[in-house]
Amino acid sequence: MPLPPAMEFAFILDPLASLKAYKDTSVAMMRALHDRGHALFALEQRDLFWDGKQTFGTTRPLTVAADDHDWFQVGTPAMRALQSFAAVLMRKDPPFDMEYVYSTYLLEAAESQGALVFNRPRALRDYNEKLAIAKFPDFIVPTLVTRDPELLREFVDEHEDVILKPLDGMGGASVFRVREDDANRNVIVETVGHHGARTVMAQRFIPEIVDGDKRIVLIAGEPVPHSLARIPKPGETRGNLAAGGRGVARALSPRDRLIAETIGAKLWADGLLVVGLDVIGDYLTEINVTSPTGFVEITKQTGFDVADRFAEALVHAAT
Repeated sequence: MPLPPAMEFAFILDPLASLKAYKDTSVAMMRALHDRGHALFALEQRDLFWDGKQTFGTTRPLTVAADDHDWFQVGTPAMRALQSFAAVLMRKDPPFDMEYVYSTYLLEAAESQGALVFNRPRALRDYNEKLAIAKFPDFIVPTLVTRDPELLREFVDEHEDVILKPLDGMGGASVFRVREDDANRNVIVETVGHHGARTVMAQRFIPEIVDGDKRIVLIAGEPVPHSLARIPKPGETRGNLAAGGRGVARALSPRDRLIAETIGAKLWADGLLVVGLDVIGDYLTEINVTSPTGFVEITKQTGFDVADRFAEALVHAAT
């Protein structure tokens, strides 16, 4: 079967030199598109601008290679309207700060001119990676979101063993496990909530974390058949790889598949091409939409080419 005609795809990324090619999902995505004969262009958030009519980017032609140490070359930069690409991929890592929000507005303006943008800018704003689970209450543990320290203390009293985390965290940063009899309980509540100045999510602790915090990858609403279970190191309750967790690929359980297939269609309908669901035991804990990872680890351990599945779905969506 002949390949479709070559397309041009623009990736909004962190500085290329900062990406770790041996494990970076964005690099895997670009390599998969390159292997299919498509043309790649790179830009950063600062390269986006709107002239009152269209959203442009100062883009650089990008060539990628299999060598993880010398993996990219860029060409001469040029200004291009974003709708001139087959699709634009927003793959800038958090923090999800106001500059990130401004970028979504610029990308939404590009959509109004005909640009195809993934993940969709409005969905990036609407799906806070912690609070988005509220859209799917059937799959979550008892949860509280508040700035009120007293409500947080009452929640800890009720559930006895609780995880506290800010809504804007990433990589396991500022995530605390608090028990009802913890002598430092009040200090932890005050610290993570900045004495009532910051909104906090509290969730009943899920003991199955010892078996891993499972990252389930959705592509165009369909789950990849293997999750990446991020297993905490000894003495740790966070499975995040950034916090020292160990990634082990596993086949999806029936419960994993139920969660993924139930909510996947909704996420795809909202324009979320690539999503990372975090599942501990039988429960959904987060929905990652900014720059979900895990492609490389799953592919290396199982042989299932996640990046190629992504490339196939992207080309289909852009056709």
